[in-house]
Amino acid sequence: MSVARPGKIIGIGRNYRDHAAELGHTVPAKPLLFLKPPTTVIGDGAAIVLPPESQQVDFEGEIGVVIGRPLRRASESEARAGIAGITCVNDVTARDLQRSEEQWTRAKGFDTFCPVGPRVVPMHPGRLDELEVFCRVNAKERQHGRARDMVFSILALVSVVSHVMTLEPGDLIATGTPAGVGPLAPGDVVEVEIPGVGVLRNRVVAEAG
Repeated sequence: MSVARPGKIIGIGRNYRDHAAELGHTVPAKPLLFLKPPTTVIGDGAAIVLPPESQQVDFEGEIGVVIGRPLRRASESEARAGIAGITCVNDVTARDLQRSEEQWTRAKGFDTFCPVGPRVVPMHPGRLDELEVFCRVNAKERQHGRARDMVFSILALVSVVSHVMTLEPGDLIATGTPAGVGPLAPGDVVEVEIPGVGVLRNRVVAEAG
């Protein structure tokens, strides 16, 4: 299944304890939600563009959940039936802007800041906790996370988000990033891999002009 531009992208902050710790944050008592605009989405092979407004743009490899049917106030059982598949996500973040602002819209919202792909793969609900995500920069592994190590499980996240906003087919939930995030520079090549799903590969360029 190919990846289409989602109607909305819901990110989850601090969903791995080790990542929260590396940034000096506590783990939230409830899922920490934020939104990325659909204009952040690029596909496999497209370029991540570093904007001049930020001096530190970080990679964040994540497991992405694509919604397959409308969900509103869904139980975890209903959430299970509402997932179309799994894809790779890079929740690119202007870290300096995130640190300096009370909300994250600008830090998370620049064009090209949400590489997604290379495809969406249906996944048996019983295997969701077996998922792993890797992130490499210039072929060097920088991140490795397991779904079973998330603070809030994939099914819990889908249910919680659906109690805030109606989830529609094609919507994307980025489930949080493990420890190891770091800055990108022009010329870098970033890969996010979920075994059994594929490898999302994007080069990094500076904004022209």
